[in-house]
Amino acid sequence: MSLKQWGVALLGCAILLLTACTVVDLDENGKPIMPADPNAKANFDNQTPQQIAQQTWQERVIDAAHKKALDATALSTQLKTPSPDAESVFVRLTSKVERVDLSNEREQKLIMTFNGQPLEVQTGPVMRGNAIRDATGFKFEDFTNQVQFAQLSRAYNREAVKSLPKIDDSWTGKTATVLMAVTLNGGKAENAAALELKQEAQ
Repeated sequence: MSLKQWGVALLGCAILLLTACTVVDLDENGKPIMPADPNAKANFDNQTPQQIAQQTWQERVIDAAHKKALDATALSTQLKTPSPDAESVFVRLTSKVERVDLSNEREQKLIMTFNGQPLEVQTGPVMRGNAIRDATGFKFEDFTNQVQFAQLSRAYNREAVKSLPKIDDSWTGKTATVLMAVTLNGGKAENAAALELKQEAQ
């Protein structure tokens, strides 16, 4: 092979190598910023529970609730064959509001009827329980910082309250539709936390 042919071959190899390279941006310290692996497990190590709740709210809570929510019939069936362990699910229920509990202004509730029994639905501003977090499918082992997992419930509960309408006694006797997270425990629905709430036209 002549010197000219060697030169052409080397040039071709160099072009191939360059086109195979991916240009990576550098951060302020000159270190490469690697793109996130779409298949990688979510890493929340450096985020506060509030940041995690805000970042995942639409996809893990609202979108998932709209896709997976049980209706009254499915919920009734599930309560009749309870799981040995408590589990949280999303539920959509349209029912008459029997009364509004404003006795504690920080923990206001609508009392609706489900299967002939009263069901308390929390509307805030403070909600109790882990129903929202657990209905998302997040598990303890998803977090290397377990404090985040423990505090994520409170962060999600606070996030839920932001978009809920203010309730008062005028809701009593009206029909309302609520999208909520509920913990099913021993055949009972507990810690129902409203995600979306609206009165239906009479």
